[in-house]
Amino acid sequence: MKKKIFAAALLGAAALSMAAMTANAEGVAMVTDSGDITDQSFNQTTYEACKAFCEANGVDFNYYKPDGDSDEARIASVDQAVADGYDVIVMPGYLFAAVIVEETPVYPDVKFIALDMSSGDLTGAAGVEDVTEAYNTENTYCAIYQEELPGYMAGYAAVKLGYKHLGFLGGMSVPAVIRYGYGFVQGANDAAVELGIEDEVAVEYAYGNQFYGDADITAAMDTWYSTNGVEVVFACGGGIYTSAAEAAAKVGGKVIGVDSDQAPIIDAYGEGMTVTSAMKGLAPTVQTLLSAIYLDDTWADYVGKIDNLGLVSDNVEENYVQLPLESTQWADGFTQDDYKALVAAMLAGDVAVDNSIEAMPEAAITVNDLGNIK
Repeated sequence: MKKKIFAAALLGAAALSMAAMTANAEGVAMVTDSGDITDQSFNQTTYEACKAFCEANGVDFNYYKPDGDSDEARIASVDQAVADGYDVIVMPGYLFAAVIVEETPVYPDVKFIALDMSSGDLTGAAGVEDVTEAYNTENTYCAIYQEELPGYMAGYAAVKLGYKHLGFLGGMSVPAVIRYGYGFVQGANDAAVELGIEDEVAVEYAYGNQFYGDADITAAMDTWYSTNGVEVVFACGGGIYTSAAEAAAKVGGKVIGVDSDQAPIIDAYGEGMTVTSAMKGLAPTVQTLLSAIYLDDTWADYVGKIDNLGLVSDNVEENYVQLPLESTQWADGFTQDDYKALVAAMLAGDVAVDNSIEAMPEAAITVNDLGNIK
């Protein structure tokens, strides 16, 4: 097994001493991936959910921001949180894979909650094939999300709201991004078929091959919006939304956000630019896991799992994938009640969404698969 527990080697006796002291420690620490708690994304959503739970239930809470964007900096923040007496550590995003691999064996009495953390992230960080060998499964819970479902909701909503020329701008063609994109195509297709306008609806589909915007990707988006007549782009991949938003601002175009409610940051490029956001329910996940630890004594039902979270309720705000109720631009073509009916149909299995990433879904609408922009 190629596990590199360099944290234990570096910390030595001090680390083991901190591990021992956590038996009597209490409280929740949230560690950011290196960004701020005002990023309108994973960090802020996780921070706000942890803070709200802890304030409501009298639990001590603090957050830690690493002093750099590196595994070493994130590990140091976890070490500091444990040294400060926190025995529940919440971490948002796949960048914490190395932290889970290195730290969970060092602190067996600490409970670790990793959001959007897949088995592939963990085995890759540990250099092993068996995920159970990658980290301490006896003190850790990981959640991933069924991205195809909010992708479907966003594509369905866009067409129902009257948009006929859509774009999907993914970051890199990794499984999570592909699931978002293929779900988006399926949703747009089903809505078009229901409306009988499948011959009128088209999707331009491409990846930027990176998770940030730049001049080249903005130029491609300029062509989509200004030349090809694209009306709305689902920007799916970290900071790549900046290129879509910059191009949209020039022509009054629209953008769909991803992972969290991105309306505040996308609308900074143009008022009312954000149609909706295909969200992962980090806040419901935090609520569920902290309740299991502090209120229900059911942590044992979760620890050791890597859950693939999706729809669990007719109450759309309780689901682990969703569209934002407040910022989605509801209209007669697609109202909040229509959205709730769609979710109920998906939950009941009356609407099925394929989660395969092997090939572009078959569709009656036109899908122009353009590959990588760069």
